[in-house]
Amino acid sequence: METEVPAVLRARQAVVPDERFTFHSSRMRMTHVTPEQLRAMDADSDRCAVELSDARVDVLGYACLVAIMSMGLGYHRTSEQRLHARTAENGAPAPVVTSAGALVHGLHTIGAGKIVLLAPYMRPLTRTVVDYLTHEGIEVLDHRALEIPDNLEVAAHDPARLPGLARALEYADADAVVLSACVQMPSLGAIEETEQLLGKPVVSAAVCTAHQLLRYLDLDAVAPGAGHLLSGAYARSPLPGQP
Repeated sequence: METEVPAVLRARQAVVPDERFTFHSSRMRMTHVTPEQLRAMDADSDRCAVELSDARVDVLGYACLVAIMSMGLGYHRTSEQRLHARTAENGAPAPVVTSAGALVHGLHTIGAGKIVLLAPYMRPLTRTVVDYLTHEGIEVLDHRALEIPDNLEVAAHDPARLPGLARALEYADADAVVLSACVQMPSLGAIEETEQLLGKPVVSAAVCTAHQLLRYLDLDAVAPGAGHLLSGAYARSPLPGQP
């Protein structure tokens, strides 16, 4: 989140050169991607929302996709509503985007009812992601769990490996490819290469988060180099709950 979302926003300067953003972050601790640490991490999200609302930000993004999905089906809606309430209580109400909810909404936005995906998690947590997306009406035709338990190793995974890993999936009948179902695993630089390689729209949790953040700012959701979702085809697409 702290690398790829700002990279998307910087890339927008090629399209809107006078536009500027400030980017603020607050951290929930997690070192190993386990159910226990994910629950503890999510419990700390209220503190982070209050801290960030002190800066009077216009929109908040919650970075950990699997922390949300491991808390139960549909939990991104509960989290977004609760954290928005924390900002309102602090006198600085702001909408909240979770990467879990953004991935769901991004896939629905591009009409992707069938997908394949890559995730860095261990197999049980990756299964949680698959079940969560299935519950949201998205069929996962194939997936690959890279089984990287250490969170820093997830961040250090070479994105140049992702196109080849995606090509090994059974993607022929998929509407889209999720190149990284995790904002910690870098993939931005490989998204357009993978689109060309597979001939399919390619998204990531980070790209979907950036798209939804821009729409909550009432800006055209466009950024070069970030794939089909941010190509301009969905620049003014509705937010969740809007017709």
